[in-house]
Amino acid sequence: MRKTGGKQFDRRSAAATGDKAAPRRTPKIESKRSEPKREAEPSAHPRPEIARKIADAPRAFRRPSAELAVLYGYHAVREALRIKKRVLLDLFATTAAAEKLAAEIKDSGVFTHIVEPETLSARLGRDSVHQGVLLEARPLPDLDISEIIVNSGLVLALDQITDPHNIGAILRTAAAFGVDAIIATDRHAPEFSGVLAKTASGGLEHVPIVEVVNLARALDQLGAAGFWRVGLDSEGPASLEETALSRPTVLVLGAEGKGLRRLTRERCDVLARLDMPGPIKSLNVSNACAVALSLAHAALARAARAEGG
Repeated sequence: MRKTGGKQFDRRSAAATGDKAAPRRTPKIESKRSEPKREAEPSAHPRPEIARKIADAPRAFRRPSAELAVLYGYHAVREALRIKKRVLLDLFATTAAAEKLAAEIKDSGVFTHIVEPETLSARLGRDSVHQGVLLEARPLPDLDISEIIVNSGLVLALDQITDPHNIGAILRTAAAFGVDAIIATDRHAPEFSGVLAKTASGGLEHVPIVEVVNLARALDQLGAAGFWRVGLDSEGPASLEETALSRPTVLVLGAEGKGLRRLTRERCDVLARLDMPGPIKSLNVSNACAVALSLAHAALARAARAEGG
């Protein structure tokens, strides 16, 4: 993931000091360089356990940067609050959403602002399905291939898949199957936040992401580490069901239309296809991933039972 170095945002506010403002005090006039004011004033919540802090005055959303991940949607935000893999900065939630996330908010201690739904729609776009909640956080920490911990014995490698909805769906499926890691190129890939995180429905917080400069080199490293490298290809010589798998296995998926690139194909130990019994023989990459993971998971389970006698 993107590096998380650099200075962290100061999370202090007037609410943290405990001072009471004088009723007739003239408000301080901010300079033009200070952060612009938010449109909607956050209101204090009647239940104090909803948030550790409520700002006395509205603050603008942070500007987009490589040091900022914006997550929205109930499941994506709930898992980020619950798992605590990343640094949490500020939570913006409607009263109803804050009520629903009360336990996670209290446990995480995240600085929370109660806002109107329109404020979130103005930030994310009118068509965004934010479900009343937006979280500003740091990107997940970087992970190296050598740091992958083998549990399920399955890893996914994505060869220039660029659609955030597809990658989000792949992440959700990977989390369901307990995939040990997903490897993606740091270029020709979307940001691991926003609509991708929303589509992943919390899966982003559960599946380690390894971003690499060169996928072919990464597959070389995995091969040297003992991974069996299986490339999914519609022209593969055998079906995945008929392909012998060993633990650990990395399934390599290509972009829709383009498939696997030449150097990626050359690094695979075997190429396999998905045989579909119905009249439609092709699937989009996220659906193909779900089928492949189901077959691979079952094959590794059978192999484990056979080894155990």
